[in-house]
Amino acid sequence: MSEELRVDAHGAVEVWTIDGEARRNSISQAMLAQFEALVDGASAKRLRAVVLTGAGDKAFCAGADLKERAGMAEPEVRGFLDKLRQTLRDIERSNTIFIAALNGAAFGGGTELALACDLRIAAPGAELGLTEVKLGIIPGGGGTVRLARLIGPGRAKDLILTGRKVKSAEALALGVVNRIAPEGALLGEALAWANEIADNAPIAVAAAKAAINEGFDLPLDDALACEQRHYAKTLPTKDRLEGLAAFREKRKPVYRGE
Repeated sequence: MSEELRVDAHGAVEVWTIDGEARRNSISQAMLAQFEALVDGASAKRLRAVVLTGAGDKAFCAGADLKERAGMAEPEVRGFLDKLRQTLRDIERSNTIFIAALNGAAFGGGTELALACDLRIAAPGAELGLTEVKLGIIPGGGGTVRLARLIGPGRAKDLILTGRKVKSAEALALGVVNRIAPEGALLGEALAWANEIADNAPIAVAAAKAAINEGFDLPLDDALACEQRHYAKTLPTKDRLEGLAAFREKRKPVYRGE
């Protein structure tokens, strides 16, 4: 991969590193194009999980590249945001599980990128914030929607309307991140988490992800019907039979995504 994103393979898990430390791993047009291609290819490669992180220890992703943004005309900004929104939706719709490993600051689009991932783990010194109102705009990559659904509208308004930044401990208490890694152990903890997920039946994991995402804001009966539809995907699979056989034989199952 080029200097915008570095990809490291660990079996069915990959680590994607935003490799723009000098610009605090911000989202440039080139970075977004490469990221979009990687997300599109994740399911085709049958990746079970991706750990997304930033180079260095200062920033996960400081949001849009504002130096680049300053030279963009309004139509270009609209196009950039359209592509960002679509790519983040593709993460949510992907069969692959995405884990954001927050190694430092995640502001604006960086927080939006983390919110689109399935799970979030932070280094003790990480900091998050949807700071757009301080720049005369609002979160444009889905931040108002995803944060409100994750932690509730009241808490989301507190963060978004003030534009304030929160440390990892407060982010954990609010429910913005799932875990805080021990000092110096972020990537190892994220990979262990990813491999714990990757050890499970991939069709079942993808179906569970889809059931949660699609059923979240449905009326209860509709959400239960949604769960039933996704459960049905697992019934004819070889992996389901392998799981039963492994339980009976008291061994670890070997799931092939079939």
